[in-house]
Amino acid sequence: MKLGKGQLCHFLQLIALFLCFSGMSQAELPRSRSKPYFQSGRSRTKRSWVWNQFFVLEEYMGSDPLYVGKLHSDVDKGDGSIKYILSGEGASSIFIIDENTGDIHATKRLDREEQAYYTLRAQALDRLTNKPVEPESEFVIKIQDINDNEPKFLDGPYTAGVPEMSPVGTSVVQVTATDADDPTYGNSARVVYSILQGQPYFSVEPKTGVIKTALPNMDREAKDQYLLVIQAKDMVGQNGGLSGTTSVTVTLTDVNDNPPRFPRRSYQYNVPESLPVASVVARIKAADADIGVNAEMEYKIVDGDGLGIFKISVDKDTQEGIITIQKELDFEAKTSYTLRIEAANKDADPRFLSLGPFSDTTTVKIIVEDVDEPPVFSSPLYPMEVSEATQVGNIIGTVAAHDPDSSNSPVRYSIDRNTDLERYFNIDANSGVITTAKSLDRETNAVHNITVLAMESQNPSQVGRGYVAISILDINDNAPEFAMDYETTVCENAQPGQVIQKISAVDKDEPSNGHQFYFSLATDATNNHNFSLKDNKDNTASIITRRNGFRRQEQSVYYLPIFIVDSGSPSLSSTNTLTIRVCDCDADGIAQTCNAEAYVLPAGLSTGALIAILACVLTLLVLILLIVTMRRRKKEPLIFDEERDIRENIVRYDDEGGGEEDTEAFDMAALRNLNVIRDTKTRRDVTPEIQFLSRPTFKSIPDNVIFREFIWERLKEADVDPGAPPYDSLQTYAFEGNGSVAESLSSLDSISSNSDQNYDYLSDWGPRFKRLADMYGNGQESLYS
Repeated sequence: MKLGKGQLCHFLQLIALFLCFSGMSQAELPRSRSKPYFQSGRSRTKRSWVWNQFFVLEEYMGSDPLYVGKLHSDVDKGDGSIKYILSGEGASSIFIIDENTGDIHATKRLDREEQAYYTLRAQALDRLTNKPVEPESEFVIKIQDINDNEPKFLDGPYTAGVPEMSPVGTSVVQVTATDADDPTYGNSARVVYSILQGQPYFSVEPKTGVIKTALPNMDREAKDQYLLVIQAKDMVGQNGGLSGTTSVTVTLTDVNDNPPRFPRRSYQYNVPESLPVASVVARIKAADADIGVNAEMEYKIVDGDGLGIFKISVDKDTQEGIITIQKELDFEAKTSYTLRIEAANKDADPRFLSLGPFSDTTTVKIIVEDVDEPPVFSSPLYPMEVSEATQVGNIIGTVAAHDPDSSNSPVRYSIDRNTDLERYFNIDANSGVITTAKSLDRETNAVHNITVLAMESQNPSQVGRGYVAISILDINDNAPEFAMDYETTVCENAQPGQVIQKISAVDKDEPSNGHQFYFSLATDATNNHNFSLKDNKDNTASIITRRNGFRRQEQSVYYLPIFIVDSGSPSLSSTNTLTIRVCDCDADGIAQTCNAEAYVLPAGLSTGALIAILACVLTLLVLILLIVTMRRRKKEPLIFDEERDIRENIVRYDDEGGGEEDTEAFDMAALRNLNVIRDTKTRRDVTPEIQFLSRPTFKSIPDNVIFREFIWERLKEADVDPGAPPYDSLQTYAFEGNGSVAESLSSLDSISSNSDQNYDYLSDWGPRFKRLADMYGNGQESLYS
């Protein structure tokens, strides 16, 4: 085989380069150029050795240290006078040197991916003087790569999406694997991609890692997600290369490739005729296999006899068509409606229009059901007018209502009295004629708004409502009067012809042409010499003085009757009295004092002084009454004296009793044992919640029949008394007080005692004690026999 001249040169260069590298890794380095070396006290010498670099393979797994290379100096004669030392990265820990021979070994496994090279320094020393015989030189140990790292997908696993129905070759996503091996040495870092799972739907570019679609017309509605497994293998995919895998989840995104379709060709719904306007009649939905915006619908009524009665809109959340009422339904007018409804996609994709129309239609039939409706008035509002002078019972107007149902039940009318509390009006139940029931007064209420009820005779629960506005027409039934209460004054120094007051009038009536009032003095005041009246013809009048020299001492008040007439038909009039006070005025005519007593008071005391005197007298009287009251009060002891006469128990309860278990309010022993003896002391300085007056000491009393009967009679009277309070009470009648000249007068005490006392003297006390004389006198035995 012959080689050309150029090819032979290229081949020789490759052989020379290989021999160079192999010689550097196994023997001492050849001598190169010389460099001067300076050392103090010596003449300049030439450098005899120079370092370049060593190469060593990574991941050495042998048991012996790995030989790296050998250092040697020309000064070394082989007699052991020279020793070699090593320093720098990894010296002694990773790399060691034989100080006699200069051989370098690696003691640990090296990984190029952790550190690609090490920089060290070597020096030859005289063993005796420990001084350098050569200058220190730096060299590099490079780690040669082997294929010990598989490709890795640092960004995996991947997720991607591609539209459905995409053509073959549509790019989906690009995956990238990295290899930690040296990309500049061999094929250890050269990666190729392949697909292990996901065929035949997708493929991958071997060099770039771009995943593409491999099949046309992939339909999301059939399958919307695919799981792919992608492999990356180094050594250009050759056998023995390392590989790594990642997963890619590809989702088919939706496109509008499916038209809407109604599940049924017709629908039927029943609705009552009483359904309010804007109520929902039905909800229909066209099915669409697409999702999102591709499934958005538009509904419309394209045909039918209910175009103006119903409308359809879309529910944006559910994409349903909502049919609602636009006008009221009437079973008597129409019993059913038929609608033709179309559903179409809002946004159609032009690429798929060839598949067919993206719309569908269906028929909706609406059946109107009859409902018993309340009566309906012929008008929503009945305006009526009536004069306030109309007589009771006069007709004002008529309302009319009818039953809209086919039964046409008779209607009865009534007035909602909540709108006519004073019962001014009546209505005929059969005809609906409204009449007056009371006299009307426009000034009290100008408009009456009443509600008329119309109910079916056969079903009174069906009630319709009509509204009537009755306006009261005005008549001239109110006389004019002063517009206000005037406080008129005239100065003592007033001159004749001076206007002292301007008056006006008001009238509760409201004539159509407005008010017109006429003023004049009453007949009995026409000839007075003090004041005159001028009608200003504008519903006002002026009061004018006719003389001067008014004096309060002579007459402090003048009463001027004024006659006012309105313009009604017939006209009404009234006489109003104007009170004019004579006052002392200043130079500007402003009244200062108008009381006639002002001339008398300076001779005596002023009004303020009199009020002060009266206040002092009243204060003195109050003090005297307090002193007398305090002196009359006696200082009573805090404890009740046994000699005080107690006549009655007063028991007051502020809350309900506790029933039979309430033994705190009063002593129940009084009803259980009549022979109880009490000796209690009650403080007067404490106000008890139960106020009572009790006898300090009770004598022993026998349990006799009369006393029990007396108690039971009182209890029975309290039980049957409907006006008695519902709380517990105890009334004791067994004892009376002592300290009386006649001592105890108790018949119960006396009759139960064994005393031999003679009570015949009671008959001598007069008619008031006759009853006691009969009881304790000689007739005692026969009284209770």
